[in-house]
Amino acid sequence: MAVSPWPLFDLRILTARLEIRLPEEAEFPLLIKLVDSGIHDPSTMPFVEPWTDEPAPRRQRTNMQWWWRQRAEWTPEKWHFTGAVFAEGELVGVQDIFAVQFARRRSVTTGSWLGRRHQGCGLGREMRGAILAFAFESLGALEALSCAFYDNAASLATSASLGYEPNGETLELRRGVPDRLVNLRLTKDRWDGRAHPDVRVEGLDACAEFFGVRSTDGPGPYF
Repeated sequence: MAVSPWPLFDLRILTARLEIRLPEEAEFPLLIKLVDSGIHDPSTMPFVEPWTDEPAPRRQRTNMQWWWRQRAEWTPEKWHFTGAVFAEGELVGVQDIFAVQFARRRSVTTGSWLGRRHQGCGLGREMRGAILAFAFESLGALEALSCAFYDNAASLATSASLGYEPNGETLELRRGVPDRLVNLRLTKDRWDGRAHPDVRVEGLDACAEFFGVRSTDGPGPYF
């Protein structure tokens, strides 16, 4: 069988009800529609980069450029996996995981968003748990970093439930005004000591080198 020139398209991260994978270009309009339907209360801003404030169609164009850019600029030394999240076949959001010099540092950072009508039913925790399982159990990460503004109760609660610990605060511009960003860290040891979701990963052998790790024929991390 011919080897795909871009095997990342075949990578799947699966839970009982979720599938996380790179979206196909034909699915970009579905992601745009989901963003347009709203992903947070417009009276607040959960992101350091206020990309949801951009008016259409500029926001839609910059979204497209963002997804294209992550693929075009991917290297084993600096990668950004922008995984579309499907719940029982329906597109519900995006779960990111990214790293710089992963082979040396073994540190990842995550970010995510959900369409508003899909919030409040545990999907955010499940998709973050799935990507963490991928990072720690498949890629061999030693730490995972995250952050949220101090008043983003839902995000902070998700992080706490998965075992993240406070890792200091910084001041970041929030719609042009300095505000408190809470930094969070989850270590491999802490992850191993807690219950976490049952996750299945498919297609990693073919694209392990894209993440700066080696392939393996047996169970365990690909580091």
